[in-house]
Amino acid sequence: MELNGKVAVVTGGTRGVGAGIARALAEAGARVTVCARRPPPTPVPYAAYRPLDVRDGDAVRAFFAGLDRLDVLVNNAGGAPYRPLDQADAERHARVIELNLLAPLTVSLAAHPPLRRTGGSIVMIGSVSGDRPSPGTAAYGAAKAGLAHLARSMAVEWAPRVRVNTLVVGMVRTELSHLHYGDADGVEAVARTVPLGRLADPADVGAAAVFLASDAASYISGASLLVHGGGERPAFLDAATADHHGQET
Repeated sequence: MELNGKVAVVTGGTRGVGAGIARALAEAGARVTVCARRPPPTPVPYAAYRPLDVRDGDAVRAFFAGLDRLDVLVNNAGGAPYRPLDQADAERHARVIELNLLAPLTVSLAAHPPLRRTGGSIVMIGSVSGDRPSPGTAAYGAAKAGLAHLARSMAVEWAPRVRVNTLVVGMVRTELSHLHYGDADGVEAVARTVPLGRLADPADVGAAAVFLASDAASYISGASLLVHGGGERPAFLDAATADHHGQET
């Protein structure tokens, strides 16, 4: 799964999952540029930084038009604060959808010409929130559901020159984990709900992105790869009173 000589762009790649993806692509041999509205909190020796607001269509188109080459695009920029539906107006929720669905569309359209020239690959960063109820982040979950569908449609329309896939990411331990799960005890308690017994590390997501971007995945397009540690243990198993430790036969 080498990316030697390939040129990659990771949106929202200055911290958290995006930084983990950028590092993994660089370690696989790619020349990586990360884009975000603000520079990384600490220098990233493995990637170049370019300021870019992915919601600004003109800026996005100018950025990709200025690239000499592009082989890999990772649409990672996104996110949402915790906000129950009835505690904000529709316009505020729409901004979440703009960032997590419309912006990846804008970026992908701008990146399509250089990717088509190289026979490149797009990796969308989706979320388990797009496949299950997402109370408190419903607009985000709806956007991620739409993103997965968008990727599948792109994969058909842009074949065979450009491959498009989605990483469906579960809970990840980052520098912002405390905002979602609380203190260290909260993080550990949440990790115990994952079948593999831990939250993902950004490097885990990065390794999956490298795979989808590499020639090892040359026949994979329109796929959604689950990176969630086995998902969530069904709540009914803990609520039920039946003995599930029956005798083996």
